[in-house]
Amino acid sequence: MPRFPRRLVYLSTVLLMRPVLAACAGGGGGGGGGGEAPFRIISGSENSTLEPLVERFAADAGTPIEIDYAGSVDIMLALENGAPDYDAVWPANSLWIALGDRQRLVTAEESIMRSPVVLGVKRSVAERLGWIGREVHVADILEAAETRDLRFMMTSASQSNSGASAYFGFLYAFAGNPDVLTADDLADPGVRERVRRILGAVDRSSGSSGWLKDLFLERYDDYDAMVNYESVVIETNQELIASGREPLYAVYPVDGLAIADSPLGFVNHGDADKEAYFGRLQDYLLSDEAQAEIAALGRRTGLVGIAPAEVDRDVFNPDWGIDLDRVITPIRFPEADVIRLALDLYQTAFRKPSFTVFCLDFSGSMEGDGEEGLTRAMATLLDQEQARQILLQASPQDVTVVIPFNQAPIAEWTVVGSDPAALDGLLRRITELSAGGDTNIYAPVAQALTLMEREGIGDRFPAIILMTDGQSNQGKFKDIERAAGAGGLAEVPVFAITFGDASESQLEEITAASSGRVFPG
Repeated sequence: MPRFPRRLVYLSTVLLMRPVLAACAGGGGGGGGGGEAPFRIISGSENSTLEPLVERFAADAGTPIEIDYAGSVDIMLALENGAPDYDAVWPANSLWIALGDRQRLVTAEESIMRSPVVLGVKRSVAERLGWIGREVHVADILEAAETRDLRFMMTSASQSNSGASAYFGFLYAFAGNPDVLTADDLADPGVRERVRRILGAVDRSSGSSGWLKDLFLERYDDYDAMVNYESVVIETNQELIASGREPLYAVYPVDGLAIADSPLGFVNHGDADKEAYFGRLQDYLLSDEAQAEIAALGRRTGLVGIAPAEVDRDVFNPDWGIDLDRVITPIRFPEADVIRLALDLYQTAFRKPSFTVFCLDFSGSMEGDGEEGLTRAMATLLDQEQARQILLQASPQDVTVVIPFNQAPIAEWTVVGSDPAALDGLLRRITELSAGGDTNIYAPVAQALTLMEREGIGDRFPAIILMTDGQSNQGKFKDIERAAGAGGLAEVPVFAITFGDASESQLEEITAASSGRVFPG
């Protein structure tokens, strides 16, 4: 399998609203982790809350620990490539190790903490739906969403573990809760029809559980609920209470509940010193002291969850629906080949389709590395064989538009559907372009909004992806505001990916106005 440049992983991140973060934990000097070289971990972003614990261990051990925060698919891809840059892996769920570790490098895998994936609903909405104090089934969520009594967010199942966990919960519920999900279940017309319906009822998507929380807080008045980890619902409620807003009530779908098991595993490259260092780190995180701190952050610890007498009820607050007395019977994830089939089906057949406009900067300032990076990124997305490897294939209902630009839009090319030949043709047009001229980042975004208004978004997730160095010397932000206002499309998110010698100030103005983000290349 080819190794994807990090910039291309950033692009997959943006398309599904998933930020990839990087952080460094720990103090100086060499030691048991292999001389002066740091001990490196690739981790799910939800573990960033635990950084102080890791920092403390690294300082005491005298060997720095570096943590690269990545999405679930990025972790899977790293393992598929042998994870040569990492000494340990710490995803949200064991399934991403099962999918990616084809070389059987991961050893000593242990769950550090657990968190059920729940539906966090504004309490007043849960009361109106009659969900307080009673069992709620996935079919109840589907009915409430289809009747528009529930407006909810959920991360992408093909990019984020919380979304994947919820998705597999839906599949199990609609398949009648088999002991284990099979390919035959995925082929069942009734299962397919109902999972399409519930995914089609999602009002806003994201590629990251943390970003979904931030988006929910930012757009609090527009949505009723989000699918996320119990721990993230606790964090969200703490912020809501602090700002004087109504908290969420945790709903545990009785027939489709999944648990994130947060496994920490050693990536064995034959370094005995690093293996020993890993063992000490893992023992520390599983120690009574560290587990108590982890529990105080809203994560469940222990083999069967937390004993109610040992927890802080201000954290695991029963008024928020946090139920520690509930006997949790989580779904059992299927074999790796069925997981992969289910994720492929999610991306190509089940998910809500997208209407995506790529605004590609071919101005003179992009000449060289910027132009090369941009065309390589588009090749990864439009070549369906490459896209499948990062679970970003097109679906038959997707609309893909490309607007290359310099001082003005150069062209407007559209492909409807997922035909590989049509998408390859789009890629050929892009690669035939050469950089030159001035830069106007406002005009292509305005044209994208005008196009969406003219063609109609329909029942699709809209997004505008602006790939540029941000060095605009023509146009004004008012051009975008005017187009958005005229078409009633002020809520269409604009995401920017910076290439070359990037300037972000103008891009931040554009993305902030639409709940989008700037992603540095």
